[in-house]
This record gives sequence, structure tokens and C-alpha cells, in this order.
Amino acid sequence: MTDVAPRKVEEAFRPPRNQWWDVWDQFKTHKGALMGLAVFALILITVLIGPFIWSMDPTFPNLRERNQGMSLAHPLGTDQLGRDLFARLMAGGKVSIAVGMTAMLLSLFLGTLVGVLAGYFRRMDGLLMRMTDLFLALPLLPLLLLMVTLFREPLSQRFGPETGTFFLIVFAIGVTSWMHTARIVRGEVLTLKEREYVLAAKSIGTPSRRMITRHILPNVMSPIMVSATLGIANAIITESALSFLGLGFPPDFPTWGRLLFDAVDQMQLYPMRVILPGVAISLTVLSVNYVGDGLRDALDPRIRGR
Repeated sequence: MTDVAPRKVEEAFRPPRNQWWDVWDQFKTHKGALMGLAVFALILITVLIGPFIWSMDPTFPNLRERNQGMSLAHPLGTDQLGRDLFARLMAGGKVSIAVGMTAMLLSLFLGTLVGVLAGYFRRMDGLLMRMTDLFLALPLLPLLLLMVTLFREPLSQRFGPETGTFFLIVFAIGVTSWMHTARIVRGEVLTLKEREYVLAAKSIGTPSRRMITRHILPNVMSPIMVSATLGIANAIITESALSFLGLGFPPDFPTWGRLLFDAVDQMQLYPMRVILPGVAISLTVLSVNYVGDGLRDALDPRIRGR
């Protein structure tokens, strides 16, 4: 009994527990999310650190070793030009994931900006939501093909073939995939505007900029983070589709979609050349989606409190 009072005093003066620890505790209970996080981390480590260990040039052709099977010298074999498929798979993953993450950041920025402005300022709501509906009504793939066809050559001449194509694909995917984030954020902001602490802050004359940055944005981070995980998967699939159609990066610049495109003609003779990048894309998208599901459950306070 004598130890109870000091323990209560210690608990009373202990700093409050960070809510992100509660989020992590809930996230750990989602086995699929943990497995997805482990797979995605393994893919990232492979494409980022792997080229330093397996230093073979993914673009170097060696016609004497073309169309070889799996061996110690080439763990995944070689393609029709003698290029090492393992090195090309890692290099392609680095480009595809970089495109996915960069396009996701651009999409999140645009979607959050439009959603916050539309939800907080009533006079801007109608205009911004009609613009969102307009973008949603546009056919995505034909629009992307048109943008790539019109702007790939000017950007390639200005920044180089690889960098120019990277900027173009990131911009094209980012500006055509922000609409769902904007709708989600707008709905959250409309709900937050009626909360007591927001109304109290308004009553004391808090300016709109400070209201948004201190009270609105921190409370819409959970849907934004979930949209981020789903946006990475969507961007990777879109980039792979463009590369598969031959409208992505240059032929000698590997991406997962480009590897699929190069292997289509020889799919019956060498099916592994199609299976390997296809499995890499599927594992990446599936793992990211599982992480998004886990984050959605962990960031929901109703579930976290169970």
C-alpha cells in the first residue's frame, strides 16, 4: 500500500504518450500490413542497395551471352542483347518506385490544397469541386498518351531523354490523380469546421491561414497518409502501362514496364522475362495496398481504442 501513492504521483507527472505510438501499436496488430511493410522494405533495399553489391551494368550488351538461362554469373539470365536481367530488374525498380513516390507527392500536394480550400472557404467550394468533377470525367489513359506525345520531345531536348521523360511522366501522373484525395480531404475539412475547438478559435479572431495550418491540416493527416500509400501503387501501375505501350522512358533505360514491353515478342520462348517484372510490380502494389489498409485502421481512433 505504501508504494501505491508514489506510483500514482509518478504517473501523474509522466509526459503524455505520443499518439503515434498508439498508431504503431494498432498497426502491429494488422498482420497483412506488417507483411506488406516487410515486403516493400525488402524491395526498397534490393533496388537501392543491390546495385552496389551486384555492380553489373544493366545497359551493357554482350551478344556472346545473349538468351542465357539462370546461372551464377547471371542469376536471372540474360536478354536478347546479353544484358543481365537481375541488374535490369533492380535498375527498373529504382526508376519505377522513384516515379511512383514523386508522382504521389505531387498528387497529394494538389489534392490536399484543393480539398482544404474547397472545404474551408465556402465561396471556392463550387468552383473547385466542378473542376475536380471535370478532371474525373476526362479519360485518363488517352490524356496521358496525348501529354506524352506532345511534350516528350521538347522536354527531352531541354533536359535530356531520361530526365525529361521522368519530369513528364511524374507531372502527367500527378496532375491526373489528385481528384480522389481532394474529395476525401474536403469531406474531412467540412466535418472539422463544425468542431468546438475550431469554432472557439474562430471566435477569438484566429486568421484563416493559422487555423488551417494548426487545426485543420494536422487532423486530416490520416486520410492523406492512406491516400499516399494508394497513390504510390497507382503511379507505379500507370508508369508501367505507359512504358509497356512504348511511350515511357527510352529503350535503353530500364523500368519494370519497359522490361515487360521488351519481353512481349519473346514471351513464348522465354516466359520468365515477362513473369519477373510482372511479379515485381504485383508484389510492390500489393504490399503498398496492405500497408495502406493497416494505416487506415491504425489511424482510425474508433478502431485504435478497442
